[in-house]
Amino acid sequence: MKMYQNLVMGLLLSTALAGCSMLGGDDKSASSEGSSSGSVAGGASTSGVSDGSSFSGHPLDNPSSPLSTKVIYFAFDSSVVEAQYEAVLAAHGAYLAANPSVSVILEGHADERGTREYNVALSEKRAKTVQNLLSLQGAASNQTEVVALGEEKPVAMGHDESAWRLNRRVELIYPAH
Repeated sequence: MKMYQNLVMGLLLSTALAGCSMLGGDDKSASSEGSSSGSVAGGASTSGVSDGSSFSGHPLDNPSSPLSTKVIYFAFDSSVVEAQYEAVLAAHGAYLAANPSVSVILEGHADERGTREYNVALSEKRAKTVQNLLSLQGAASNQTEVVALGEEKPVAMGHDESAWRLNRRVELIYPAH
């Protein structure tokens, strides 16, 4: 059943990406995006991840690109990636596929509720879900590393839903960036 869900999720992401590539815009911008290829420090290619803006920095820092989102949040007791993050993970997967020398650490986290063992397992499951979605977009297995931290590195110290919501996450950390 889980494999079927992953397959369906991958097909949905692929369909969404194909639909996005057909959206508006003039032929001039489409041809310039397809033909442009650049490189940034560390040898990372920027081809295939341009959003048509005039941003000249590293593609991971472009605020108008889904690549600038590097934290994926989860619902309570869940490792299911919400629909709002599908395009973000599709962009990161495509970026990794286009740049085989780039790697990312997928740091899984949980809120403080539950036992330490349970939270480590849940944070690992969340990070592996993100890893699977990245691989469906072409990221190689040697480009991703899963780290499960459970509740050990909270970003919010409160003991309420607003704090817990921020702590249920997977962070995408690009070490060479």
